[in-house]
Amino acid sequence: MKKATFLSLFAMLFLSIQMFAQQPAIQYSRAYDQTGLNQFEPSKSMDQPEFTGLKVRIGGSFTENFQRYTSTNSTPIYARNGGSSSAKNDNKNNLYGYIKVEDTDTLNTEATLSGFNTAQANLNFDIQVGDGIRVFLENYMSARHHNEFWVKGGYIQIDKLPMFGSPEWYTKYVRVKVGHFMPNYGDFQFRRSDGGNTIFNPFCENLIVDAFTTEIGGEAYIFPAKGFMLMGGMSAGFINGNIIKTETANNQYGVVPTKRTPSIFGKVAYDNTFGDLRFRLSASVYNNPNISRNTLLAGDRTGSNYFGVMEPAYANGLPMSIGTSSTTNSGPNFTSGRFNPGMANRITAINVSPFIKWKFVELQGGYDIFKGANYADTSAREWVNRSFNQMYAELVLRFLPREQMFVGARYVAASGEASGVKYGATDQGHTAGEQANVSISRIAFAAGWFPTESLLLKFEYVTQQYKDFPRADYRYEGKFSGFMISAVVGF
Repeated sequence: MKKATFLSLFAMLFLSIQMFAQQPAIQYSRAYDQTGLNQFEPSKSMDQPEFTGLKVRIGGSFTENFQRYTSTNSTPIYARNGGSSSAKNDNKNNLYGYIKVEDTDTLNTEATLSGFNTAQANLNFDIQVGDGIRVFLENYMSARHHNEFWVKGGYIQIDKLPMFGSPEWYTKYVRVKVGHFMPNYGDFQFRRSDGGNTIFNPFCENLIVDAFTTEIGGEAYIFPAKGFMLMGGMSAGFINGNIIKTETANNQYGVVPTKRTPSIFGKVAYDNTFGDLRFRLSASVYNNPNISRNTLLAGDRTGSNYFGVMEPAYANGLPMSIGTSSTTNSGPNFTSGRFNPGMANRITAINVSPFIKWKFVELQGGYDIFKGANYADTSAREWVNRSFNQMYAELVLRFLPREQMFVGARYVAASGEASGVKYGATDQGHTAGEQANVSISRIAFAAGWFPTESLLLKFEYVTQQYKDFPRADYRYEGKFSGFMISAVVGF
């Protein structure tokens, strides 16, 4: 019976992919299967499908992962709320899923998390409502953070002006985008895993600092010459709508006024092909000087693909891994393996991203500079900015005529000053209350196979280390490593 059910589901999936393969082409858009790899902003120069009337393309993305990761740390005993100061199993720095404790005065936990993760799925609608006018709506049907149906956002993109006779200057050189979407910051957003949509990412997870959010706003593009793009945009700065008056309000610290300042951002890019060589270089900037809650570094509503790694066993003093709390790990700890330096009230972000593809060799990387603060980071009625940097590099080799197979390696390093992470009296070489300067590094190796343009099977091995965290922090001398197998569908 189970075998018959499985075969029926597989047959339905196969038939649905064949059906969706016959869907109409949409102008100035990106495919959700392998053919969408290494596409950034939709091209203005490429030939576009002829507009023959209203068209609707329905797409889907699905990902199922199997993981086996082991996390470890080393920290003195710190009792959780209501726990015993001498009982190691009450230590607030036990890791989620811990299985053993060693030593008498130092905690060394080893937590192994193995099994299938929550399947993730996206539902996409591309609608051609006019010649050069496209509406896009993306939805999360199932995700780790929000496992209920959740609308990611939607926008209208205007590449032609048919209502004004489609002037050639606009068609060739201008684009306007308005709605609720990810601000065009950096190039990694076109590669990252996003809920069920993981087919563009050769690896299973994103960067350590994941710069991704959605905001209500608009972007204007200019394509002045072949390969060049200029973009300027403005958004409300919030992940959702906000109509509450806050201009004259004070935050809980009462030092600087709380404001609702819009975010201003921009990007310049050059992307061209010279024979077998493709070269792209982009630079982006995003700025918001004062807002009650910006989520550029914390806006993912799906969650990390590394379930439970390097997470504390206790949340707010209550155990999460020993069955005495109704809170699960799936929602509250959805950023496992990532790190947010905490710049929710003031942020300036700068990114430079190169991309090179020569025949079967692919190089992609970037450098992020984040400067900003929370309202707690104020002194003498002035902001005290913190800084955090991240660099990343990928090498991917793609094989066979259709590049059906690939192998790759990725290195990510992030370091700087994080909100609320301060050294204590037991941290040698530091004074109590001193701002910690922490670092996290990751090395990952991956391999993958596209049986068809809509199907992907990939494997990743990763190791990640945490350095310079305070001894009282559960990430002190932290490390996790292990592997993930991922099955992906995109159409």
